[in-house]
Formats: sequence, C-alpha cells, structure tokens
Amino acid sequence: MRASDGMAGPRPAPPTEHLDVLIVGAGLSGISAAWHVQTLCRGSSYAILEAREQMGGTWDLFRYPGIRSDSDMYTLGYRFYPWQNPKAIADGPSIKAYIEETAKAFGIDRCIRFQHRLVRAEWSSVEARWTVELEVGADRTPQQLTCGFLYSCTGYYDYAQGYTPAWPDLATFSGTVVHPQHWPANLDYAGKRVVVIGSGATAVTIVPAMTQGDHAAAHVTMLQRSPSYIATLPSVDRIANTLRRVFPSRLAYGMARWKNVLRSMWFYYVARTWPAVFKRGIRTEVAAQLGDEVSLDEHFTPRYQPWDERLCMVPDGDLFVALREGRASIVTDQIARFDRTGIVLASGAHLDADVVVAATGLRMSLLTGVTLVVDGAVVTLGDHLIYKGMMLSDVPNLAAAVGYTNASWTLKCDLIAQHVCRLLTYMRAHGYAQVTPRRDPSLVETPVFDFTSGYVQRAASQLPRQGDRAPWRLYQNYVKDLFTLRHGRVNDPALEFRAPSLPVTQDAAL
Repeated sequence: MRASDGMAGPRPAPPTEHLDVLIVGAGLSGISAAWHVQTLCRGSSYAILEAREQMGGTWDLFRYPGIRSDSDMYTLGYRFYPWQNPKAIADGPSIKAYIEETAKAFGIDRCIRFQHRLVRAEWSSVEARWTVELEVGADRTPQQLTCGFLYSCTGYYDYAQGYTPAWPDLATFSGTVVHPQHWPANLDYAGKRVVVIGSGATAVTIVPAMTQGDHAAAHVTMLQRSPSYIATLPSVDRIANTLRRVFPSRLAYGMARWKNVLRSMWFYYVARTWPAVFKRGIRTEVAAQLGDEVSLDEHFTPRYQPWDERLCMVPDGDLFVALREGRASIVTDQIARFDRTGIVLASGAHLDADVVVAATGLRMSLLTGVTLVVDGAVVTLGDHLIYKGMMLSDVPNLAAAVGYTNASWTLKCDLIAQHVCRLLTYMRAHGYAQVTPRRDPSLVETPVFDFTSGYVQRAASQLPRQGDRAPWRLYQNYVKDLFTLRHGRVNDPALEFRAPSLPVTQDAAL
C-alpha cells in the first residue's frame, strides 16, 4: 500500500512499452494534439488514451435535446482541417462526426486506445519519464506504461457528474429529474410540462429544443435565479459561404476564420471597455425579438457586467422565438422547495412539472480522478501556477490543453499543441530530457479564471493559479497568444532544462 493511494488494488504489470508522448483524451483538443505531434515531431511515438468507448469528448458525452456549439465552427474547427458544412453553428452529432472524420483522414484513429483510464502518473527525474498507471476495459484491468511527455486533453470539467444543488424536499417530487450531462436515452417528455432550471448556455439550448418536433413538450418553463446576457448569432455564416464559392477551400476557410476571430475579439473588447454601450446593444437586440409579452427588465437585465460570466449565444434567436410564440416561458425567482407536483418558489408561486431539467452547471476539474506524483511528492493543483496557459510550475514534462473562456475552445488548443511540439523539438535538438517551469517568487498570484460564474467559484481552490505577468498570466487574447505560442521563444528563462541523468536509448529520449 502506498501512503497516497489508500487501499491498494491489483498491481499493474511492470511497464513493457515506452512512448515519447502520451495524450490523454480523444476529444477536440486530443485530436488536435495528435495531429501536431505526428506532423511537427516526426519520428516521435505517441498514443491517445480515451476512457470512453468512442472519441468526441464533450460531443460524445452530451446527448440532451438541441446539443450544439455556441461558437462558430470556423473557429471551433481545426486550423489544419477546414469545416465544410454550410452551417456555422453546428449540432453535437455533426461536431462529433467532424472529429471522427479528422481523426480518420490523418490516421489518428489508429492511435487511440479506447477504455483506457489514466488513474496515476508518477514522474522520476532520475529516469526522466512518467510511469503511468491505467485501468483498461470494462473490467478495469491494471496496466502500466511509461512516457517522456504527458499531454492532458481532457478539458476542465468532471465527466462523471455535473453540479446539482441540494434543493429542499426534492425526494418528494413525483416526476422525473434529469441533468443534461447524463440525459436518459429513453426520456419521454412529449406532451409534458417541463421546467428547465438554469440560465446558462445549456439551459438556453434545451428550452427551445424541447418545444420543437414530433415529441415536443406541452410547455417548457425556464426557471432562472438571475438573468444572463444572451445574444443572437446566425446559424449560417453567409459571408463565409460566399467566400467558399469564390476562393479555394483552404483560403476561404482561413479568411472566414480570421473574420470571426477578429469579430469576437472586438465584441469582447467593447464589452469590457465600454460595458454600458455593450449592454445597451444587447438590450436593444433582445427587445426587438421578444415582443411585448415578456418583461425585459425582469428576465433579461443581468446584475453583473458583460463577460463577468460567459455570454450565452442562441442561433437565429430560437429561444426568443419560443418565448414569443408561447411555447416556452421564463420565470425569474428562487426555489423554496419541491413538492409532489412541482416547485414552490420563494415568491409563493408554484410551477407544475412532470419533468425537471437541472441545467445547473458543471463541476470544474482538471485531470479528474488522476493522482500526479513528482519525485515522490503528490501534486496538488491549487499549489501551482500555470505557465503560458499550458504547463504547471515545478511539474516536469506535462502540458494541458485548456481553451478560451471568451472565444472558441480550439483556437487556444491548436496554439498550445503547436507550442508543445516546438518545445519537444527544441529539447530533442539540444539533448534535453526534462523541462520544468520555475516560478518567479515575486509573482502576485490570482485565480486562473476571472469569471464570477458559480461553477468557477466552486472549484477555485482546486485549480492552478496564474501570476500577474507573462508568461504566467492568461490573457484570453488569440492574437497575443498567437505571437507567444506560435512565434515566441521556446527557451524561456522561466523554463529549467535538464539533460538525462541516466543513459537512455535513442528511442526513449525526447
């Protein structure tokens, strides 16, 4: 038994395989990481560990009605593999198919090891390698392997469970309660009264989706504790589609991508620099789509500043259409308790419900369920600073792909993958086996995310922190990161490089 492990289970067999790079997660960022490694680090061995039975990550896990991206696919898609679908705001199955198509096109699918769960990774500076413990298959057979560089592409939330508050008397409710993260395949809500609790991206997606189609609910009520900023985004990017008809595919894709990058950066800049102007613009847009039946002041006037929480996007204003047509309604109140037939609100009102959807958020977590150990010491993420948004202070040969909070996830993940490969190439060229970010003691620490969202605040103590200046600060700015990660220096003074301390074979060296 190890002191850090609790009760010891079956011991894995000694490692029989060594890889130069081990990627964890076969979602959007994992496939991007694999493409960059096999393209920019030719000759390096790699594999992708995927705990689930299929690739896709978020887009395989979430199955709730209307599941879609709230970012356009010209920026959420890969830089190296153009998105060809004419719809810019894509549904979940289309995004999953795009990930699978990309993996197949470059032979990445052959390097994915499904049902391989990473449970522990232990770094040895003497050997300059990670020893990785896995649970493989449905029976979770223990297995070990080693790698020179560990690259986490698992996102920032717990796949096992979402967040559901402890509501009073929930057990007395006679209806069905579901969380979007674990949507039952056989849930029948046709002709039923549905209450969706929440006001974030998931809620604004589910509400209009459950009012449409042959199996539409009788009525859907969106119950929010407080309003969010909600903006309309066209589902079809007409400019991008025109560019595709005029220019070669890759050129048109690049132009559309940059158009949308600059547009999102501009709107974010306006929101943070002139919040009153931004709020007035959002309010005017929402008022024009709601009509006179829904109170703008009560339901669509947030108490916080723009981008203190993530902005919600609704394609073609589908939420507003559902509200305007009476298929859905919105209530701003707090839950006092549940009873047998629904929800009793703090105001004394009652919402009748057959089905309650708890769209109440995620549980943020990096490397969920994985124990990291460096030279015998267990790593506590909250004790470390994040370097260039991708590595941890005092943790060697480890990177994590974490995307933007104010723009498309893949934009940042592509840049991180490219910088990791530049780093690996530099190490191989100079005979280094280990690279470790070392923090400057004068840095002032701040939370890694500056959002006030509940899911961020609940996890703040468990996440790495950032510093008050580069390269320890996250700027949430694609252009700045482009210069830093794609073109900036690799041999940063904040990095400590070491040659192997023991002889290693050529195949095992980075």
